[in-house]
Amino acid sequence: MSERPPQPTESDWQRRRRLAAVFGDVLPETTTDERDPQATGEPGEDAGEAWLKAQVPPHHGD
Repeated sequence: MSERPPQPTESDWQRRRRLAAVFGDVLPETTTDERDPQATGEPGEDAGEAWLKAQVPPHHGD
C-alpha cells in the first residue's frame, strides 16, 4: 500500500504571503552598481533633486 503525500493546509498564495512576511523581498529592485554609494538625499527625495542640491556651492547658502 502506497502512502499519499500530505495535502497542503494553505493555498499557494497564502504560502507566498507568509514566506514574504518572514523573509521579505529576495531580490532588491536595483543592484548595488545601480545605486549611488554616497547618496545623501532625504527619504522620498528624487535622485535628480538630491544631485542638484549636492551641486550647490558652499558659499551659496541654503
